[in-house]
Amino acid sequence: MSEVTQAAPASAPPVLPRRVTHRAPLTPWLKPGVFIGALVPLAFIVVQAARGKLGANPIAEALNNLGLVALIFLIASLACTPLKTLFGWGWPIRLRRMLGLFAFFYAAIHLLTYAGLDQGLDLRAVWGDVTKRPFIFAGMAAFALMVPLALTSTAASVKRMGNVAWKRLHRLAYLAAALGAIHFYLRVKKDVREPLIYAGVLSALLLVRAVALARRKRMLRAAA
Repeated sequence: MSEVTQAAPASAPPVLPRRVTHRAPLTPWLKPGVFIGALVPLAFIVVQAARGKLGANPIAEALNNLGLVALIFLIASLACTPLKTLFGWGWPIRLRRMLGLFAFFYAAIHLLTYAGLDQGLDLRAVWGDVTKRPFIFAGMAAFALMVPLALTSTAASVKRMGNVAWKRLHRLAYLAAALGAIHFYLRVKKDVREPLIYAGVLSALLLVRAVALARRKRMLRAAA
């Protein structure tokens, strides 16, 4: 009998290597723990205000603290994907939406404190600040960008918009964070070391995303 052999296909499409992701099970206390922990800064500010320990200008101190917490949560939400890229961690991605929503939450309280307590709901005064003071303009622009991101943070929004359009829209989070850092920088005026640290962290996150995107494009061109 003649031996029958199977011919291998002439050419097989190249397969892109997949990055190994360490999928440690998400402990049941992680999300509730992050949720409760995210409310601690607000509770601290409220308690300090009730005790009269926010300094000589409590409204300004509350505004500074609320704005800083909003920026920290926004940068933390943007760090989730780079952490997965660098270390293969999947669990930060599951916290990304919560962190982003808390960033919006604190930014909204920051804005309401400014408009309500600092300006007494005088919309003309608020508009005057927006048009005449660059740091107020930067802060308002950052908040305006965060509004559509918060409104489209649900899974239903991803399905309705499509994954590509949804991702394109949510890249505005980087611009919002950059404007938030500029708002912080212009606000402090003299000692700008802290806002520069946050700007540096944001720049590092952008660099990781840019390198990962360039690597992905090279792999796709090689596969083609």
